[in-house]
Amino acid sequence: MAFYPYLPTMKWLFISLLIGSHGVVSAQADVPLPAIQRPVFKADTFHIVAFGAKSEIAALNTVPINQAIKACSAGGGGVVFVSDGLWITGPLEMESNVNLSLAKNALLQFTTDLEQYPLVETGYEGLRQMRRHSPIRAAGKKNIAITGEGIIDGQGDAWRSVKRGKMTASQWKELTSGKKGVLNADGSVWYISGSALRGSHYQDPGEITADKSADFYEDIKDFLRPNLIVLENCDGILLEGVTFQNSGAWNIHPLGSRNIIIRNLTVRNPWYASNGDGLDIESCYNVLVENCTFDVGDDAICIKSGKNEYGRKMAMPTENVWIRNCVVYHAHGGFVVGSEMSGGARNLYVSDCTFIGTDIGLRFKSQRGRGGVVENVFISRIYMSKIKDAAVLFDMYYDAKPSAFMVDGKRVPPPDEAVTAGIETPRFLNFNLDEIHCEGAKQGIFVRGLPEMPIRNIQFNNVHIRADNGIELYNAENITLKNSSIHVPENKTIAYAYNTGKLHLDRITYRPENGLFLHLQGGRSHQVKITGTPVGDADKSLLADHGAAAGEIELKR
Repeated sequence: MAFYPYLPTMKWLFISLLIGSHGVVSAQADVPLPAIQRPVFKADTFHIVAFGAKSEIAALNTVPINQAIKACSAGGGGVVFVSDGLWITGPLEMESNVNLSLAKNALLQFTTDLEQYPLVETGYEGLRQMRRHSPIRAAGKKNIAITGEGIIDGQGDAWRSVKRGKMTASQWKELTSGKKGVLNADGSVWYISGSALRGSHYQDPGEITADKSADFYEDIKDFLRPNLIVLENCDGILLEGVTFQNSGAWNIHPLGSRNIIIRNLTVRNPWYASNGDGLDIESCYNVLVENCTFDVGDDAICIKSGKNEYGRKMAMPTENVWIRNCVVYHAHGGFVVGSEMSGGARNLYVSDCTFIGTDIGLRFKSQRGRGGVVENVFISRIYMSKIKDAAVLFDMYYDAKPSAFMVDGKRVPPPDEAVTAGIETPRFLNFNLDEIHCEGAKQGIFVRGLPEMPIRNIQFNNVHIRADNGIELYNAENITLKNSSIHVPENKTIAYAYNTGKLHLDRITYRPENGLFLHLQGGRSHQVKITGTPVGDADKSLLADHGAAAGEIELKR
């Protein structure tokens, strides 16, 4: 079966009418349509019960289900059918030309006997690592699918550590009073075993390095939690209809794979699930994600491409990704790029998504040392409500460097020392965000580049946000905000910019009783233009200090 990349001659035109007080018509052209061929399978059906699988609590169905998968593939492919029932199993290996299909009332649940999951080499958090075998794994396969209406449950509580601050007092007491598990030195984190606790003492303990022996990995193996499903170096993937839930670490992880369709999934993890991401698309090419719902413990939909030197050496960007018509509830980020993006990411198209109660809506993160380029990102028609932090965030200081702060009631920028830019310097450029709506957030828009490498070329169009704080820009270049409304509480500054150049604010609506419209700081701030915006008395609405020159602000009402 042939697979094709997107066809550059096929275009779709985003034309959206915002019905309401703004009456804005916006258009975004030249976005290619996804043209990823859906995998096709023979009609031959292999029932797992025919291979000895039993829907019984005491039965472990690892062998019969894997036998069914192998027999299906060896016979030229087809459907491996999981009928109604509770099916307990150990790790499964997907094979080429196999569609693992779950009936509506099928619950495929993975055993909590951790010894069933041997250590294997795989990728995790952007590095080659030793990890426990994932409940579902495929490596180097073609034309594979998991479909149906059933549930795949990783029983992740058997693997996860839990932070005390994420549980109520009664929940913590119940967890820690059990016979299993150990606490760290200060009693703030519960681990499933001493092996898991020992692993927590190392940075990237699973990373494959010359100084680590097999005995080392064996000693900390309980810390090396598996992702629920890893599809590595595969071509032609379909995930459709099922529920993936309760993963030990990340939930769904396509890695180094091509031609992927992910459609109509429900992806769930407890909100306290450490590293409980929903979908991590890493170093993949041609991916369509649509009509999915996420409610998870970490980032919901995340783009990655390797970490630091390893990611740069592999040089496998994630590119040509379409994400549309998805809903995200709890998550650290709704749509996320990074922070492991050292191989780069480009040609990302996100549209018609809703984020409700997410920590951050649109999140782009990196830091010095990563390197890599994230470019050509088109985002439109995103609807957000009750965002706990920033609706839109770009941050090159993922290691939590503080932003500007108050001294004696006045805003003062943080120390901002540049280093020499090089291969380890990440770059973000060429973003177009159109029709972004948010009702309720701590921060509207936050953009923070590096002094040696500003974030460049972001166009915001038709952005309408109500938040506790407005816009903050640090080390940014060529930023445009047009046809937008920013509503913050009385006497709050609408926009703050530090060492930002070629900033254009055009036709911005805001509350007239706000204090400053624009506060400009930093000696590298330049060419700031405000047009079509009633800023009132410029002496009271505009402020330039801490090295910024008032003459760099051009005001045209």
